[in-house]
Amino acid sequence: MGDVAMTVPILCALSQQHPDVKITVLTKPFFAPFFRGLQNVTVFPVEVKEKHKGVFGLYKLARQLNRDNHFYAIADLHNVLRSKILKKFIRCKRFVSVDKGRKEKRLLTSGKAFKQLKTTHQRYADVFQTLGFPLDLTKPTFPKKADLNQNLQLILGEDSKKRIGIAPFAAHEGKMYPLDLMKQVIEILSKDYKVILFGGGTHEIDLLNGFENEFNNVINISGKLTLDEEMDIISNLDVMLSMDSGNAHIAAMLGVKVVTIWGVTHPFAGFAPFNQPEDYALLADRNQYPKIPTSIYGNKYPEYYKEASRSITPETIVNKIVSII
Repeated sequence: MGDVAMTVPILCALSQQHPDVKITVLTKPFFAPFFRGLQNVTVFPVEVKEKHKGVFGLYKLARQLNRDNHFYAIADLHNVLRSKILKKFIRCKRFVSVDKGRKEKRLLTSGKAFKQLKTTHQRYADVFQTLGFPLDLTKPTFPKKADLNQNLQLILGEDSKKRIGIAPFAAHEGKMYPLDLMKQVIEILSKDYKVILFGGGTHEIDLLNGFENEFNNVINISGKLTLDEEMDIISNLDVMLSMDSGNAHIAAMLGVKVVTIWGVTHPFAGFAPFNQPEDYALLADRNQYPKIPTSIYGNKYPEYYKEASRSITPETIVNKIVSII
C-alpha cells in the first residue's frame, strides 16, 4: 500500500508539469481512491487474484488494454515478475522499469555502506525522466482538506481541539513502537488534543478499542469507514504519527505533516514519507542496535532487535508532535 501511495505525488507532478499527457494507472481496485482528483489520470482496476491471475490472466489484461488504448510509453513503477510478464503482451515499444537499487540496499542492510540512498519518490521520477518527462519535485502541490460528510463530522465531534492521527501498527513487529509505550503517548496527547486511531483487522481493532475506552478525546475509526472516508479524515489532521508504514505515505500524499517512528528499518533506504523534514523521522538508537537497518522492509532482524524502537522515549515523540502543532 505504501508503494502505491508513494506514486501519487509523482503522478500529481507529472499531470501538472506535463498537462498534455494522459495517464492510465494499473492498480488494485482498493487503491483507486488514492488517485482521486488527479488531472488526466484514469485508474484501470487490476484483479490479480481473480480474472487477471497468472500468465493467462495477464494476457487477458493486456488484450483489454491493447483494445482500449494506444500507449506511447509504459512506466513500470513496480518492477516485479508480474509487470515483466505483462510487458511481453502489451503493444508498446517504450517500456521503462524503476531501478529499485537492490545492490545498494543490500550494502546498506549488510552494514557495508551506511548512507542515504536515492528516495523511492526520486526513483519513480527517474522513470519518467527516462521517458522524456522530467519532473521537479521541489515545489509539490497537495489537495485541499476534504469536506467531511455528516457521518464523519459526527464521529470526530465539533470541538476545536487539534487532531492527531496515530497509526501504531506495521506489517512486521520490528517496525512497531511497543504498545505499552504507545499507550503512554496516547494518554499524554489525549489530555490536550483529539487523538484518532487507525488500524485494521480484528486484533488491532480490539486493541485500539481498549485505548478509546480508557482515555477521553480518543476515537478509534479502524474498521468503521471506507478508504475514501479514512482519507477524508487524514486530510483534516494536524499531524499523523505512524510507523514506517502505508499510513505515513497516505498522510504525506495528502500534504499532512507526518512524524514517523523507525525500528529495525531506516530512512536511508529511501522510504521516508514525501516532503517531510528529516527531523520528523524518529530513529531507534544505533549505538544500541548497530545493525539497523537489518532489512529494507523490516521482515528480518535479530530477535533482540524486535523492540529496537523502545529506545525512543514517549516524551521524545510527544515533544516532537507538540512542537509541530
